[in-house]
Amino acid sequence: MGAAPGGKPENKVVPDAAAWVFNIVTSVGIIMVNKALMGTHGFGFVTTLPGIHFATTALVALILKLLGYLEPSYLPLPELMKYVLFANISVVGMNASLMWNSVGFYQISKLSMVPVLCMLEVLFENIRYSRDTKLSIIVVLVGVAICTVTDVSVNTKGLIAAAVAVCSTAFQQHYIHHLQNKYSLSAFNLLGHTAPAQAASLLLLGPFVDHWLTNNRVDTYRYNNVVAFFIALSCMIAIGTNLSQFICIGRFTAVSFQVLGHMKTILVLTLGFILFGREGLNVHVAFGMILAIVGMIWYNHASSRPGGKECQDYREPVQEDIEQVDQPPQVKPDGKN
Repeated sequence: MGAAPGGKPENKVVPDAAAWVFNIVTSVGIIMVNKALMGTHGFGFVTTLPGIHFATTALVALILKLLGYLEPSYLPLPELMKYVLFANISVVGMNASLMWNSVGFYQISKLSMVPVLCMLEVLFENIRYSRDTKLSIIVVLVGVAICTVTDVSVNTKGLIAAAVAVCSTAFQQHYIHHLQNKYSLSAFNLLGHTAPAQAASLLLLGPFVDHWLTNNRVDTYRYNNVVAFFIALSCMIAIGTNLSQFICIGRFTAVSFQVLGHMKTILVLTLGFILFGREGLNVHVAFGMILAIVGMIWYNHASSRPGGKECQDYREPVQEDIEQVDQPPQVKPDGKN
């Protein structure tokens, strides 16, 4: 946290809250639009569609750069390729996991992303969590599991896909935070580097992956004006979704993004009950939703307290520092012989 003039901590509450609201609104919005696009109109090309999203994002970033709104930035090619590899495996892995697993096991695999991210922070950033922070994370995961996990069936192919999806997504989100800090990149600068590469790779591979997953071809789909409108709307919202994800992970951490991001799951469930009927809403689901919200509030309080979640510095004392401490203060000569 930065310090304002006079030694007072910089007020981050408003921009932090705005970042979360931006992410929640765009994420819930794109879920609703894609649900209509895929469920109602049968556009099930879930790998090609993100490629179109990233192509739109790359185009907007390029326009902003040409207009001078984005400052020049640098990201080494090996770092870019590593990120794109994690991100693309994540897209394919998540789609395959949803295709080959029951909805219940898919939800469990998504919940397991939080402990994987915690492990990455412990291993690579020396982050340590307090007891309250750990318990609050467990409460969130249990609450979301209660209200979302129903049938759970596992098969070998689905288990492998889920493991690949969870690990690649965790590495991708952890890497976003790492790249922004290491190269001092803003969210839009990082998107400007990654979106074109992701768009090119997903648009190249997406049609083949989607045909493998669904046995349908994107070029033979019967397009119409309504579908074109929903695709365009999905692309517009996706710009905000991608940007807000980078903003939130950059301002916080990937773990906080995942834990507090489960609020989107609760909102999607609530909107589903409001818009599509109350079938499935019962005391069991309501209890899980309330428990998850309580856990999120607890996590926000526990992790923001001193010692709740912090980087441990294991640097050994330098010999010069020890000598300076042990050495008695020297008396200045008074100039007399």
